[in-house]
Amino acid sequence: MSFGQTKHFLHAKVRTMTARARRLSELTYESVGIREQDCKFAPSVLHFKAANQRLAKIDQSIAKRLEFLKRYQQTAKPQQVLLYAALVEREIDRARRAFGLFYEVFSQRGSSFAPVLAAHDVIAADCYQAVRQSGPRILAKNLIKPLTYLEHGYSPATMRRGVTLVKLLGETNPFPLIRIPWDRDNPWQAVFLHEVSHNLQADLGLWQENKDAVHQRMLRAIGDPNIISIYGRWHKEIFADLAAVLLGGPASVWGMMDFLAHPSPKVMTFKPGGAHPTGYLRVLVLAEMLRRMGFEHESARVTKVWKQLYQTAAGHRIPKRLLATSQQSISHIVDEIAYQPRRSLAQRALADVIPFTTEDERLIRDGATQLVGGAVPKDLPPRFLVSASRHALVGGVPLPKLSKLVIKHLSHKVARKHAPQSISRIAAA
Repeated sequence: MSFGQTKHFLHAKVRTMTARARRLSELTYESVGIREQDCKFAPSVLHFKAANQRLAKIDQSIAKRLEFLKRYQQTAKPQQVLLYAALVEREIDRARRAFGLFYEVFSQRGSSFAPVLAAHDVIAADCYQAVRQSGPRILAKNLIKPLTYLEHGYSPATMRRGVTLVKLLGETNPFPLIRIPWDRDNPWQAVFLHEVSHNLQADLGLWQENKDAVHQRMLRAIGDPNIISIYGRWHKEIFADLAAVLLGGPASVWGMMDFLAHPSPKVMTFKPGGAHPTGYLRVLVLAEMLRRMGFEHESARVTKVWKQLYQTAAGHRIPKRLLATSQQSISHIVDEIAYQPRRSLAQRALADVIPFTTEDERLIRDGATQLVGGAVPKDLPPRFLVSASRHALVGGVPLPKLSKLVIKHLSHKVARKHAPQSISRIAAA
C-alpha cells in the first residue's frame, strides 16, 4: 500500500470517528423516554442538569482533542495520527460510559417500575431530612438527593456523591445512586436504609474521621494489630448498619438478619481483607446497638435467635482471637461509632443526629397495625414505613397487597410535592 493510500485510509478513519465523537452530550426527558404521565416519578431537573454538565465537560474535551487531530492529520506521521486518534477515542469512551449510566438510570422512570423507584427516592430523602431536623446546617445546602435505580445483583449497593467510578474511567459521580436489585423492590427492605446510610456518612464528612476514631479506640481497648486492622476495614459497613438501626429501629435489625441469614459456612466464615463484617459477628453488633438504644428485650431476642441458628461450638472459620475478643470489641465499636461526638457533627454523636426513641417505635408499631388493616398511616415518616411494613409482614398481611399499598402511598407523595406537571415545564426549568 502506498503512503498516499495510507493517508487516505487514516483520513477516512478520522471522518468516521468524527461522526461518532459528539453525539452523546445531552440527555432530555424526551430522549430517555419519559412521557407526560411519567413526569411525577421522574428525576428532578437538578439530576438532569448535573448529568448534562458532566457530559458537556467531556464533550468539550472531545472537541479539543478532535480539533488537534484534524489540524495535524495531514502533516503528522501515520503513527502520530493513530496516537492522536486514540486520545480522541479515550474521551469518546468516557462520554459513552457516562451517557450510558445516566441513560439507564433515568430511562427507568419511563417504565412500569417508576412508582417503585420514586417511592424509594422518598424514603432516601426522608433519611436526609431526619438529619436536617435534628442537626440543622450539618449537611451542606442544596445537595442533590439520592436517586434509585434497578439492576441485577444479589444485594443493594450505592455509588456515593463525588466518588471516582472505575466504570466511568475515573469520572466522579455527581449525585448518590442507590442500586436496588430487581427482586428487592419491596418497601420492607431494611438493607435499603443501610445503603442510604453509606451516602449520609460520606455527605456528613465522617468517612475518614470515623475510621481514625475506630483505629484509636481499638488500639486502646484491644491493642492487637490484627484486630485493629480488621475493624478498621469494617468501619464503613458497621457505620451504615448502626445508622440504619437509628433510622428504622428494631425492625431494621430483623430485616438485616433476614438479608444476612445463610447456611452456616457462609455466616461463620471470616473473609480476609473483606470490607463486610463476618455475618455471625455483624448481627451481634446490631444486637448491641439495640441494647444501647434502650431496647434490651429486642436485643436479647435477636441474640437468642441468631445464636440458635449459628453455634460456634458446632464449628466455624473465624480466627480464634477475633472471636474471643468479639464481645469486648463490639461494645467498644458500637460506642465509638454511634455514641462518641464527632467534629464533623458539630461535636454531637451519630445517635444525637439521628435520634430514635421508644415513642418512634410506638408510632411504627401503630403504623404496622394500620397496614395490617389495609390502611396507610398518613403521618408516619417514610423511613418508618419501612419498619412498619416489616412488622406488618410478620403480622401476616398478604405481601403483594402490602407492597402495592405502601408504594402507591409513597410514590403519590413525591408526585404531589416535588414533580413538575409536564415535560414542557421541566424543559423551561
